[in-house]
Amino acid sequence: MGTFKSFEEIQAWQKSKAIALDIYKITNDKSFKNDFDLYRQMRRCTISISSNIAEGFERQTIKEFVQFLFIAKGSCGELRSQLHIAFELKYIEDKIKNQLLEDCDFTSKMINKLITYLRTTIKK
Repeated sequence: MGTFKSFEEIQAWQKSKAIALDIYKITNDKSFKNDFDLYRQMRRCTISISSNIAEGFERQTIKEFVQFLFIAKGSCGELRSQLHIAFELKYIEDKIKNQLLEDCDFTSKMINKLITYLRTTIKK
């Protein structure tokens, strides 16, 4: 679609996949094992980011792609909220929280720029 031949070429997908791997690593820590709800929800929403970018791309219409990008962007916000909770519960250190928050914010901004670009394309 457009200048991308596959969703794997999209930087927002690449970054979201890296975030997902980080989330899986930190939620494997024993501190998360007693909080099954937060542990599973963080994993689900982080997977949602990259998965919705991929699914939207594969739909092969700009309108649907944009819709799935909005869902992915929402999942970035959801994960940021959960990172704050995990920090407050002392499941993660401040440094880890801050790095992941920064990564989520950067990914969200990339997704937003892609949405803006695609919406401009639709208007043409």
